[in-house]
Amino acid sequence: FFSTAVDDSIIEADIIFVSVNTPTKITGLGAGRAANIKNCELCARKIAEVSTSDKIVVEKSTVPVRTAESIKRVLVSASKFKFQVLSNPEFLAEGTAVNDLLYPSRVLIGGEQTEGGIAAINKLVSVYANWVPREQIITTNLWSSELSKLVANAFLAQRVSSINSITALCEETDADVDEISRAIGSDTRIGNKFLKASVGYGGSCFQKDILNLVYICESFGLKEVADYWHQVVLMNDYQKRRFSNKIVRAMFNTITGKKIAIFGFAFKKDTGDTRESSAAYVMKDLVDERANLSVYDPQVTREQMFMEFDYTLSVNEHTVPGLHGMIDNASSAMEAATGAHAIALMTEWDEFVSLDYHKIYELMSKPAFIFDGRNILPHEELRKIGFEVYAIGKPGPSKLIH
Repeated sequence: FFSTAVDDSIIEADIIFVSVNTPTKITGLGAGRAANIKNCELCARKIAEVSTSDKIVVEKSTVPVRTAESIKRVLVSASKFKFQVLSNPEFLAEGTAVNDLLYPSRVLIGGEQTEGGIAAINKLVSVYANWVPREQIITTNLWSSELSKLVANAFLAQRVSSINSITALCEETDADVDEISRAIGSDTRIGNKFLKASVGYGGSCFQKDILNLVYICESFGLKEVADYWHQVVLMNDYQKRRFSNKIVRAMFNTITGKKIAIFGFAFKKDTGDTRESSAAYVMKDLVDERANLSVYDPQVTREQMFMEFDYTLSVNEHTVPGLHGMIDNASSAMEAATGAHAIALMTEWDEFVSLDYHKIYELMSKPAFIFDGRNILPHEELRKIGFEVYAIGKPGPSKLIH
């Protein structure tokens, strides 16, 4: 059940989960990299204020390493009761969160290695053991648990940037990145997860958590480590910029006044989340070139789209006069493509694979271009229809001719 009776709920609870947003700071020390844990601290102060008995407080939010220490200090200094602070980071993916909760690959619980801390860990283990096999519940010290969440997301993003870095080389050498992914992914030491080349990763976690990791490393004077992980972010930025440049170059080095259909704005399929969406970055580049964009996404509203432009990229009517007139929202992919010079596929929605591209081709200006930022379309079939198709990490039309 859900309740807004915060004080009563705290008083009644034995275990309290702190599951609040920890966005990247936008001003002050560490702006653009460090996580803002203000919300975690406010929760700790509220818990200390109203508690009438000892509590176990569980960090569920993604936080910098040693945040639990700060929370414990607030609790101890503001209350006469005893508190144990545990770290229990979530590993849920958008679009599959409920299934990930019911059938997790692992549950991670960290706590102080004291008698009280271990007792608190065991109590939380007993909660999860109601539906999670005990061998899938990992217990560690506090700091290992906190850092593991950041490192997990950093490793996943690293794999995406690694395969994306190879796409640029594939396009120069006529290699096929999908074939390379299949070849290296069949090596059990590497595995095949997160080896799908694309225009770049998005979402609220990868960028934020890597930049947080970079900031922590810099704070401890670990410049080489910070630089290593920062390169994952720089490669992701490069991939998005490279995709935008490919569109401009392929369309005779000018897209001014041309209509480009944008298929998808969410950062991935099966979600309406637009945070750090690759589409936003690519669209900004196209708007800078004065293109007219028609966007279709089955779950993203026009309001959401412009909020993301403003919050993440500072793109709004003030910074880009006439912005709203350069971007319209279509009610279908067919409507977005009507009269367009090109299609840029930005989100891997299943419906984009099954569209009637013969009809779409008839409705578009010629030559008709498709830029597949997710490598999900049948490229050879589209070329037979008449499209000029450009994909990530695959030979372009001019190389296929030869």
